[in-house]
Amino acid sequence: MQRLMAGLADRLGPGDPVADMVLGWVGDPSSRADSLPLRLAGGLHALTLSGQAPALAAAYATGQDPTDTALATIRQHPTFLLDWLKSPPQTNEVRRSAAVIAAAHWLTARFGLPLVLYELGASAGLNLCWDHYALHAGGKCFGPADAAVTLAPAWTGPLPPVAKPVILDRRGVDLNPLDPVADRLRLLAFLWPDQPDRLARTAAALDLAARVRPPVDRADAADWLETCLSRPAEGALHLIFHTVAWQYFPPATQARALAAMDTANRRSTIARLSMEADSHNPGAGLTLTLWPGGETIRLGRADFHGRWVDWQAPRPRP
Repeated sequence: MQRLMAGLADRLGPGDPVADMVLGWVGDPSSRADSLPLRLAGGLHALTLSGQAPALAAAYATGQDPTDTALATIRQHPTFLLDWLKSPPQTNEVRRSAAVIAAAHWLTARFGLPLVLYELGASAGLNLCWDHYALHAGGKCFGPADAAVTLAPAWTGPLPPVAKPVILDRRGVDLNPLDPVADRLRLLAFLWPDQPDRLARTAAALDLAARVRPPVDRADAADWLETCLSRPAEGALHLIFHTVAWQYFPPATQARALAAMDTANRRSTIARLSMEADSHNPGAGLTLTLWPGGETIRLGRADFHGRWVDWQAPRPRP
């Protein structure tokens, strides 16, 4: 994919509708805004996954430079690609659930309460299904023995406590929620053809989500969270989590969501798990904030795609 993007940057020229849209893009094409290269790469991969571009699929399979075939594919499928370029990339990285699983075990050991899950920026809700996944770390398995998905990040630091979480309810929110069946092609297309392990893992998670159907509402995160926390479940820990999503919320949405958590702590026990970019490297910071009290606990760091976890959580105090 690196060779393809470099090849298209050098050789894509005006004269057909897709090239003209890309080269004359109105807006910021960079990864900070419109992520135009990802849109084009995802559209090309979608064509191969749907069987519409067998020559490009064959070129991907060889591992050689696919630029020539990709240029021909761009000319052959203008309608499909023009429509694809209109929408921003949207993914649902399942390996981030490794951090959620570890945090849920820590919280269960600390509070001994069943969990109500709220995910912000949930996409298709694949990470809402983390209790159906198994985390393998340090020679131990956390999760079901017959898990639909197995996560095995490179793990450093102590292991999470052995305390099986119990899920009472789960729900997510997204401005543009995706359906695990209707949007399957879209979610797979933004994984690259030279990443077969990610494709297989996501396909298995999509199969599971098609059966479990984790509910994901279309709404603003702050509006939604205010409503959810206005009617808390008694005798439960409300786990609000977000993985590489908070940075995309407008400042006003962030402020209102935090205010909703602060206000609701008078009526219920709340934990906020954040896996987000911060001022440190490598990867994303893992933090828990607990209410009542507003205590913040640093759990460690994790790779943005969940390939490794550096777990540094203190021993939970029951």
